[in-house]
Amino acid sequence: MTGAAEPSASERASRSPVTGAAEPSASERASRSPVTGAAEPSASERASRSPVTAESGWFETIDSRVLHEGHVTLRIDSVQMPDGTAEREIVQSPDAVGVVALVGDDVVLVRQFRQPVGRTTLEIPAGIRDVEGEDPVDTGRRELAEECGLASDDWSVLTTVHSSPGWATEQVTLLLARNCRPAERPDGFTPEGEEAVMEVVRLPLEAAVDAVHDGTITDAKAALGLLLATTARRAP
Repeated sequence: MTGAAEPSASERASRSPVTGAAEPSASERASRSPVTGAAEPSASERASRSPVTAESGWFETIDSRVLHEGHVTLRIDSVQMPDGTAEREIVQSPDAVGVVALVGDDVVLVRQFRQPVGRTTLEIPAGIRDVEGEDPVDTGRRELAEECGLASDDWSVLTTVHSSPGWATEQVTLLLARNCRPAERPDGFTPEGEEAVMEVVRLPLEAAVDAVHDGTITDAKAALGLLLATTARRAP
């Protein structure tokens, strides 16, 4: 006899009949690999892992040449692939911000013509980050004032996304501006081009989200921003 306390009936039942060691719980067993028995990585850990290592040499840019420089830069990269080399056309553009602007339970959108799709689209106020080192919120303040004549003292970042990582470098930071109020447009600002006839539209946020689901709002940054804003408003 050792003098040590005997395990209770429930503790004995939870131990392996072979080794006597404590058995993992049902949730622990479910999270383990059926092959190795090792703990499986979480969803977030799996999402952050890359199947390609730097040592593989895959996807190294061998050569890059510029075809056009303007508002955006178009270049062609020669890339090392697992099965040889391939060329990829890349649109290099400044990053941007998009603003979900709330006035009470309403959201303020803009309707403007977009040449690439050949029609008007309903979007959130947005603009490129063309001032080096400028905080995205400051860019958002300027764009909201210029496009909608609004200001806010309550800003938060919803997320930052790649708008189309298959062919473009652009990242868009989505912002939430609550309790918006009328404001003067910046001195010297004159709307030009499509913005000269851009329409400011105010809708209940719920109706705007419905417009995402039914396909009326097709602009990606607007769709994501509106859905994220709805979630943010429900958070405690």
